[in-house]
Amino acid sequence: MPGLHVYSIAAFALALSGQNLIPLANESLAMFLLGMVTGWAVVNAIPAVFLFAPDDASAMTVMPSTKLMMRGRGAEAAILIGAGSLAACVALVALAPVLDELIRPLRAIISPHLGWMLTAIIVFLLLGEWPRGNERLPTPARRLASAWAYLGAGLLTFLLSGLMGFVLMYRSPIPPEAAYQNLLPAFVGLFSLPGLIQVLAFGSAIPKQDSRATPSLSANLLARGALTGVAGGLFAGIMPVISGGVGGLLAGHATAQRDDRLFLISQGASKVAYYVGGLLLLFVPGAGLVRGGMAWMLSSGYMPYGWRIYLLAISGVALCGALAFVLLMAFSRGAAAIANKTNPRIAAALALVMALAITMAFTGLPGLAVAAVATLVGLIPVLVGGRRMNCLGVLLLPITLNVIGVGPDVARALGLV
Repeated sequence: MPGLHVYSIAAFALALSGQNLIPLANESLAMFLLGMVTGWAVVNAIPAVFLFAPDDASAMTVMPSTKLMMRGRGAEAAILIGAGSLAACVALVALAPVLDELIRPLRAIISPHLGWMLTAIIVFLLLGEWPRGNERLPTPARRLASAWAYLGAGLLTFLLSGLMGFVLMYRSPIPPEAAYQNLLPAFVGLFSLPGLIQVLAFGSAIPKQDSRATPSLSANLLARGALTGVAGGLFAGIMPVISGGVGGLLAGHATAQRDDRLFLISQGASKVAYYVGGLLLLFVPGAGLVRGGMAWMLSSGYMPYGWRIYLLAISGVALCGALAFVLLMAFSRGAAAIANKTNPRIAAALALVMALAITMAFTGLPGLAVAAVATLVGLIPVLVGGRRMNCLGVLLLPITLNVIGVGPDVARALGLV
């Protein structure tokens, strides 16, 4: 379902459980949420590849996966992402006995330096916008203006999304009863709707997709991509704000990735390490580390305790990761077969209606208004230039400024408090 985040369904399940409307509570509810986030982290490659509707953690995969889809290999792109996700599940299970010993000292080292580290990451991401001017323009001034049009679009996207983040954090128009979905309309508008609108307005029949396509993978390529992604995802898991996609990108730069297949594998691994690894830390005996949205929601009513539940959680990750990868292979081939018979504009229109309906159902008319404003910001990189990753300013800018202690001052200057 494009635009539907796993946290939205988790919050809905928690609300039903709290009212005793579903027979899930405490340990059974924890296992349900763990299975949900594991399955979603693997299978969510489908809308990112075929519907141009990534979430915040998979926004990085859009260009490489789109290139493969335009060559008729969309199913291959989804399976590459899924292979990284499955490898990350294996890595998490293998690391589970020593996970606390690995994460705890890292957190102790990083915690005093969060402010400057987050600032450095933002600067690195913005400097990563390489000028893409038109070298055939006749004068240096016009070539310079052309290059800065692209760079300016990226900076503007980051700034505007960051200002939206301040509004949502300090004076959100979302009604209090939907506060647990405060960021849903922003993410739908920034990441899902712009791509769908682009397809709806300019889409044409995509090249014939090979529904039987299978990637050629060597053990070396899979291991390199998975290790890079797991490292980036776990780093994102212990750093506030940083998503799995950003963590995977940083790890990819650190290991000098140059292969699109390697990049897709690492992004799939990073996403699982970020979402699933963050929740798994909550189950570690004696640690109870609350990292990630799912862990925060679960810990509000239940805290896992002891080795029994931890071993169950590890087994759950292994089982659900394997089953989700089998489903992903079937779904990706099914999506490729459907793409061969479906007008992409019709598919984009249906996906857009579903995303708006989901936003309306969870956040009402104020949520639709937020999604509309966010869509205008998200359209900047789609239509003008710049990377869609800059939309992550909605979280990076306000939280980084809060960490370094100037966030409230900026909010006052903006008239939000």
